[in-house]
Amino acid sequence: MLTIGELASYVGVTVRAVRHYHAKGLLPEPERDHSGYRRYDAGAVVELIKIRTLAGAGVPLARVRELLRADEEEFVAAVADIDERLRAEIRERQRHRERIARLASGDSLVLPAEVVEFLDRLRVLGVDERIVQAERDGWIPLAAHSPERVPEWMARKREQIADPRLIDFYLTLGEALDRTDDDPRLTDLADQLAAYITEMADEQGEEYVDDTDIAPPLAKLMDTLAFDTLPPARRLIELLKSRGWSGWTKLERVAPAHTDGQ
Repeated sequence: MLTIGELASYVGVTVRAVRHYHAKGLLPEPERDHSGYRRYDAGAVVELIKIRTLAGAGVPLARVRELLRADEEEFVAAVADIDERLRAEIRERQRHRERIARLASGDSLVLPAEVVEFLDRLRVLGVDERIVQAERDGWIPLAAHSPERVPEWMARKREQIADPRLIDFYLTLGEALDRTDDDPRLTDLADQLAAYITEMADEQGEEYVDDTDIAPPLAKLMDTLAFDTLPPARRLIELLKSRGWSGWTKLERVAPAHTDGQ
């Protein structure tokens, strides 16, 4: 037989909790023995463990009282329902953790999973983080405007980044980020990028270069985002136009303007 303190210690609750359960009518309070102590038997230990477990799972005490009075079949069914509720809460919390993890990694919560995977792939390939951020910022309005087309666009993107030349495009662009507008090496980069774009268009078709088919206002918005994130891109696009390509988000072939090497 156990005293109230021994019972509480054995089950892992406080004496105050045991007395609270007495007051709520959950745990019968035994009569005092000849020494003036209340003594608890093994049945009280089992009942208190049930109460502690159910209460710890978030079951209201009124519901705990009902379960303790239920027959075995009803108790088992009720516990199964509680377990399923807890599993659902765990799944929901796991989804919250995944979203928070994505936010902590710098990728927006509003981006579809396939876009996040694409951005992570660019990082693995060594693309400058500033370019990755510009890509991310561009995908946010694009995915919000046309979510149904994201799988189609991403399928093409995955195909394109399998081409080492496209990765060279990104890496070459990365070299331009720390250069001023009057840096002569920016002209060399424009020559390299223009040659690469032209080669892709001639081999694969111009739709391979620009397959997004997005409205001009949205393209302009995305260009602005890119220029704000990557200032050298504005100068680079000017140089590309004189080499036969206009635009940034939407690349289009144009007649090359006369250039004096600038």
